[in-house]
Amino acid sequence: MPHKTATDLFNDARARITQVTPEETMRIRDEHPGTVVLDCREPNEWNLGRVPGALFIPRGILESNIEAAVPRDRKLIIYCASGNRSALAVETLQQMGYADVASMSGGFRGWVDAGGDIDG
Repeated sequence: MPHKTATDLFNDARARITQVTPEETMRIRDEHPGTVVLDCREPNEWNLGRVPGALFIPRGILESNIEAAVPRDRKLIIYCASGNRSALAVETLQQMGYADVASMSGGFRGWVDAGGDIDG
């Protein structure tokens, strides 16, 4: 069996999940105030800036901590720095029963480029 690269894994995950743009994320938050925006980056990345109001659960502990933090029926948008880790996170959360979950394409960089507000 041939080995896959990290890029292969990211692309495979993207093909199986829902992605939303930063602009769509802004609109969804306005239209659905209960939406949880979750930052799955590492603490050093979080400390440099984040989407206002984002919940912080690093990717490495997401599966262990998500159930206590976010109900499965909540609308959830996950972001990382560029959209790779969040794609993997969304795929995992779908397997855990989170049905209304999406990855923000472009990640935090995309958010900044789209003119999104920043905390931190």
